[in-house]
Amino acid sequence: MSWFNRRPTRRALVLWLLPLGFVAAFFFYPLLKFLTLAGESGAGAVTWLAVWRPLRFTLFQAGLSTLLTLLVGLPAAFVFGRFDFPGKRLLSALTTLPFILPVVTAAAGFNALIGPNGWLNLLMMQIFGLENPPITLLNTLAAILLGHVFYNTAIVIRLVGSAWAGLDLRLEHAARVLGASPWQALKEVTLPLLRPAIFSATMLVFLFDFTSFGVVLMLGGPQFATLEVEIYIQTLQMLNLPLAGVLSLIQLGFTGLFIVLSVRLGGASVPLVPRLSGEGIRRPHSAREWLVVLGGVLTLAGLLLSPLLALVARSLISLESGNLTLVYYRELFINRRQSLFYVPPAQAALNSLLVAVLATGLALLLGMLAAYAAREKTGLSRAAEAALMLPLGASAVTLGLGFIITYGKLAGAPGFPVLLPVAHALAGLPFVLRALQPALASIPPSLGQAAAVLGASPWRVWREVDLPILSRAALVGGVFAFTISLGEFGATTFLTKPDFPTLPIAVYRYLGQPGALNYGQAMAMATLLLLVCAAALLVVENQTPENRNL
Repeated sequence: MSWFNRRPTRRALVLWLLPLGFVAAFFFYPLLKFLTLAGESGAGAVTWLAVWRPLRFTLFQAGLSTLLTLLVGLPAAFVFGRFDFPGKRLLSALTTLPFILPVVTAAAGFNALIGPNGWLNLLMMQIFGLENPPITLLNTLAAILLGHVFYNTAIVIRLVGSAWAGLDLRLEHAARVLGASPWQALKEVTLPLLRPAIFSATMLVFLFDFTSFGVVLMLGGPQFATLEVEIYIQTLQMLNLPLAGVLSLIQLGFTGLFIVLSVRLGGASVPLVPRLSGEGIRRPHSAREWLVVLGGVLTLAGLLLSPLLALVARSLISLESGNLTLVYYRELFINRRQSLFYVPPAQAALNSLLVAVLATGLALLLGMLAAYAAREKTGLSRAAEAALMLPLGASAVTLGLGFIITYGKLAGAPGFPVLLPVAHALAGLPFVLRALQPALASIPPSLGQAAAVLGASPWRVWREVDLPILSRAALVGGVFAFTISLGEFGATTFLTKPDFPTLPIAVYRYLGQPGALNYGQAMAMATLLLLVCAAALLVVENQTPENRNL
């Protein structure tokens, strides 16, 4: 019998040692050190108003962003969950792309679309003969809300669309036969069955909006102080560590609550009758149905794809002459100022790739151990699994500062910034674990038992039985960890070195510098990030056939 089928409690304890030790050393301990230092510091003051103001705005913008995301995502989930139409799979992949994009890429895309030099402003200035850009959405609340809808609509489409595609249509048909109108059938039959999936999507969207940092900072500006931005300001600009510590505790408490609610009350709906994949999905029949599909496609294209297309176009068209050019890409390899401290953007791209590969390998190793440990349904496994999910809701700013406080000598040592892949692996580990768990649960224990009876060692059982089944899920989790590392911005701002910038840091620096050349290079670097993420998403789509109906 395989070692993985004996003594569940002891086996779970052994398997949890490395993942829990990693999270304890690089998440809980740095967080505790930061909070302890904040509590001991005598600088600054903590007042109710100073806490309530960012908390109120964080809850307000997260709630409003979530509502707007549902208004866009639920109709789109209906279209993807009920209809088949030309280009559906490509559109599904493209609408998922914003979710894994680095925040600097999204910010650059909105800048290229609605910024002062954006396509919409240039077009309206030319048509109406205006001297100043008429659209001033950047650095407003509307830009923050638009950015959150851009990022999180894919969550609603995937979770609710999958559940909608799996519903048994005979229940709805029975309600119609008994005299229910389409609206009554939707309200009394469909929505109750979809309620768990809708709740899960709502909680996830709210959690991501609540902890948003890059979107608020880069699209809204520092005048919009969410908890995350306020932690950043109070720590680096005001040097008020006590207030930053209190805000960090509040944010961690709220996000922990959201995670618990999502796990306990959410979950995907389960069809009441076994059905073939895609059985309830059909081509639109009437003109009304085609109109619904066309409206959904155009809405998604306008909200989610137009910033990406504007970004690519801006990187290829000269801001000064309006002609097609590759000069912005060529300039990525040239040091015009001959500065000794200059790091070519191409080198920043290589830095990002190296860090992402190391972070992905670490996340896959720890995620594999955690997935096997979590398979044992013990109290330890449930608590340990929750502990591994907590970094999703922690402040990236707090985590970065905690790393500096705890491992300052290591962070300041010359050479490769070793803490970068560690911090990125923390962010990618929950996604790897969530990708591996369903695949691991699908492996019948009898397979390993049969191999063991035939004389296979535990290592050979894992290599020749489990690993081939887990390989697709591991690839999906690894791709998510890779793209998360590639675009991580919050903690990286603290842990990167001046001579070792990552690509998101380089894009942020170039966007903050004046001049058409700097702006064009930022667009070019953001486009490169976009292409890498698109290639990664294509790998995920090809390895997950269960998503092809969406």
